[in-house]
Amino acid sequence: MNTYIALLRGINVGGHKKILMAELRLLFESLEFKNVKTYIQSGNILFKTPIENNYLQELIKQAIKNKYGWDIPVIILTPNKLDKLVKSSPFTNEQLEKSYFCFYQSKPKSENVTSLNKQQFIDEHFVATSTCVYIVYEKGAGRAKLTTNKMESTLNVSITARNYKTVSKLITLSKTL
Repeated sequence: MNTYIALLRGINVGGHKKILMAELRLLFESLEFKNVKTYIQSGNILFKTPIENNYLQELIKQAIKNKYGWDIPVIILTPNKLDKLVKSSPFTNEQLEKSYFCFYQSKPKSENVTSLNKQQFIDEHFVATSTCVYIVYEKGAGRAKLTTNKMESTLNVSITARNYKTVSKLITLSKTL
């Protein structure tokens, strides 16, 4: 059995696309995933399954669409991959604790990553890589000019963001499955 972390984009945000975590756990269990755990209300699900990673994204996406009628981007990571992304952060430890990780549903074209890295935003420090965007919002994410939607339009991929605290907790929880 492999351990995976599914990150769902755009659920339970501003009262839209509401899914109770208890319902989400049941949905994942109906897919025969084991040890299903959720973390906070923003679509973070940990689980075990023998199914290969390549099929999980579409399987989960389709199950949500069948149950709720929503086309939700799903990003699947392994705990090892998540840990490597944290360790690859270009930020200092102090910045890291205030940082966000913006995960891609699919790999962006390198020229799009280059294009994003050429952009500049006051009080927003970021580095886009082939695997994620690392970002620190000095004035808070709520005032950001480089939003997830802006990143998606530049990179031409679906993205979901999580803060360092959430990412760290997901890594810790994955060790208990």
